[in-house]
Amino acid sequence: MNNWFKRNSIHLIIAAIFIAISFAYFITPLTQGKVLFQSDVSQAQSMQKEINDVRAATGKAPLWTNQMFGGMPAYQIWAAFPLNLTTHVISVLKTVFPNPVDTVLLYLLGAYLLFSVLRLSPWLAAAGAIAFAFSSYNFIYITAGHSNQAYAIAFFAPLLAGIILTLRGRYLLGASLTAFFLAMEIRSNHVQMTYYLLLSIAILLGIELYHAIKDKQTKPFLKAIGFLAAGVVLAIAVNASTLWTTYEYSQYTIRGKANLTAKGTAGPNHGLDKDYAYTWSQSVGECLTFLVPNAYGGGSSTVVDDDSKAVKILTDKGVDAGQAQGFVAQSMYYGNKPSTFGPWYFGAAICFLFILGLLIVKNRIKWWVLGAVLLSMLLSFGKNLPFLSDFFFNYVPMYNKFRAVESTLVIAAFCFPILALLAVNEVITNTDKAFILKRAKIAFYITGGLLLLMIAIPQALLSFRADEHQAFVANLTQIFKGDTGMANSVANAVVDDRVSLERADAIRSLVFVLLTAGLLWLIVKQKIKANIAALLLAVIVIIDMWSVDKRYLKDANFVAKSDLEQQYTPREVDQFIMKDTDPNFRVFDMTSGDPFHDSHSSYFYKTVGGFHSARLRRFDELIENQFTKSVNHDVLDMLNTKYIITADPKTGNAGMQANSTACGNAWFVKSVKFADNADQEMQAISSFSPKDEAIVDKQYKSMIDGKSVGIDASSTIKLTSYSPEHLTYESGSTAAQVAVFSEIYYDKGWKMFIDGKEEPYFRADYLLRAAVIPIGNHKIEFVFHPTSYYAGENISLAGSILLVLALGGAAYTETKKKTIAKPATKKA
Repeated sequence: MNNWFKRNSIHLIIAAIFIAISFAYFITPLTQGKVLFQSDVSQAQSMQKEINDVRAATGKAPLWTNQMFGGMPAYQIWAAFPLNLTTHVISVLKTVFPNPVDTVLLYLLGAYLLFSVLRLSPWLAAAGAIAFAFSSYNFIYITAGHSNQAYAIAFFAPLLAGIILTLRGRYLLGASLTAFFLAMEIRSNHVQMTYYLLLSIAILLGIELYHAIKDKQTKPFLKAIGFLAAGVVLAIAVNASTLWTTYEYSQYTIRGKANLTAKGTAGPNHGLDKDYAYTWSQSVGECLTFLVPNAYGGGSSTVVDDDSKAVKILTDKGVDAGQAQGFVAQSMYYGNKPSTFGPWYFGAAICFLFILGLLIVKNRIKWWVLGAVLLSMLLSFGKNLPFLSDFFFNYVPMYNKFRAVESTLVIAAFCFPILALLAVNEVITNTDKAFILKRAKIAFYITGGLLLLMIAIPQALLSFRADEHQAFVANLTQIFKGDTGMANSVANAVVDDRVSLERADAIRSLVFVLLTAGLLWLIVKQKIKANIAALLLAVIVIIDMWSVDKRYLKDANFVAKSDLEQQYTPREVDQFIMKDTDPNFRVFDMTSGDPFHDSHSSYFYKTVGGFHSARLRRFDELIENQFTKSVNHDVLDMLNTKYIITADPKTGNAGMQANSTACGNAWFVKSVKFADNADQEMQAISSFSPKDEAIVDKQYKSMIDGKSVGIDASSTIKLTSYSPEHLTYESGSTAAQVAVFSEIYYDKGWKMFIDGKEEPYFRADYLLRAAVIPIGNHKIEFVFHPTSYYAGENISLAGSILLVLALGGAAYTETKKKTIAKPATKKA
């Protein structure tokens, strides 16, 4: 054991430094007992309210919730996967380390493993880990509350490490690590990030295949592929319940096939709408932010001080200084994305070293890095490079399931430090110092020359005006009540402020490039030891990246726990509604401006609206057709909307009205009208009497015509017991009748039982459940028991056991190899 600690002491020291760095970044708010306010996490807490309440009361989290959009599976909101090994690994991490220390530490440790596998010295690997971990968007994702996305990115590096080890011939160890980290990657539950990583890995394997054929080494390559395939299968098995439920549910969400075909309806036939997917497309010139963070004005979090020309003009006109600064800050970004929190900044030193890496690195991994970077950059342009983006969107499987195409830059952010640190390693190890010095000068001239241009004549490269600049001026003219001169003065001042921001950051970046170039000169001239050089590089990188990251994830983003709880303080109307003892009704809150992109109200009661990027396609189509131009009251009635909240146009105060025509939890209808397709269904519910008639697709006609359905005016049906996964009704009727339930139809898990016997049900009114209820008194139950989850969990358990055995076997094999390789010691 002592020998183990001695052999690994350097790694343990670096791990301890990483822990210290992770805590140090957040030391002030953590010591004050504050917590990070994350907008998306705030939304998630509202989404999860019913799930958490049931879990607290029963000890088991439901797999369905009625809290938003009338009801939806809980898989993509919060679901327990207790038989999945990785669930418990993540739980331990989150228990031991506070948020967001755990995420930063994962960034660092995972990247350190990769750089160690790439055979960099420990201190150089540590510098590379810092460069990757502190890339700006890794911290911006944390600030926004994209926790799953951040975790998925954190497992990029160790997963690649496992693949590289396997390709090198360490089959069992590499495949076991690949299986483990891929399982962790999948469990992070951000399919988009995993998808982009797999695209880049496909490039790597293609290059490796080429060299295997060229060097006549196809047999070991195919063997490695076999082990990797086994690792992939094992990782999938570990996450069977997660993947199965996600895949099954995705077919019915806005990422699945459209139901409507009529002209003018929203969405494509399959996947996301292209305009929606391309909304956040990176401007081509915006890639300059890799080197100069404020090249495009920063983002919504840009800090504007009193020296701002635009602020001075506004304050001279009597505008409050705080308001003026806020307005100008929001106006700084001028790319063609609707908005951005901040830029993709990879680090000035890292960009310089990346260019150098292209010139001196001989390792063929360079070509993978270059290919992956180019692909991620080109795809990030989205609508700005339509010929390539449209090809991927239309023909590459799954690509059209994802929005915010700029997110492909996570691959570039991952790859830049890899090549940069390989370049430094080449500078240290290559004996041809003249060659290194010559290429280093070229890299410096390229990087430094670009920065000098951005300092001296930035307008030669950048316009500093958004495409909608004239619209911005027109808006200012309206604000200043027709004063065109004032509007133009402010607009021109904003442009000048953008130039100042860019120039200041370009000077800053040039300083770090000069420091890095100086460090390389010391290495080439052998005036400094390699470990000291690596430590100095780590210092340069962390100072560079830390200071930029603090613009986007700073102490001000943390709040007292009491302040965090106050956001859920109910209004007077909320308190009134919450007194209603009915366990299952809905509320339509129109006070947020867009009730279908805000989940705040869902914290207090079940809502018609909400916020989720994977809502059901049918509900999304309902929103587009029945709520966009005007609110269809008939649809509110069929959704059992008991209360409608509106804002007073003068005061903005919330007012509430009870909806007396709400249909209730279930009701018998007098007639059924059949529709030929979804388009007819949607048209029919545009104006109908939901209490009296049901609109049913003709595919379900046999389920009704085969029974003698009648009408009993005195019949009753009512909800007697409610839980999200189990609803119980009692009915009484002298005739068999069609009942409609104000519950969302989703046949992948919901089963209906009448007096304990499973019976069929069908869809009515476009998205509700309906069934023929026989004559007499009956107990009707709807139970949510999805096979995809429960069978998937059993597979996950088996996969988890096999993964533990594989990791144990790999550890034993590696230990045995070291024991055999260790030279025998002579006895005294």
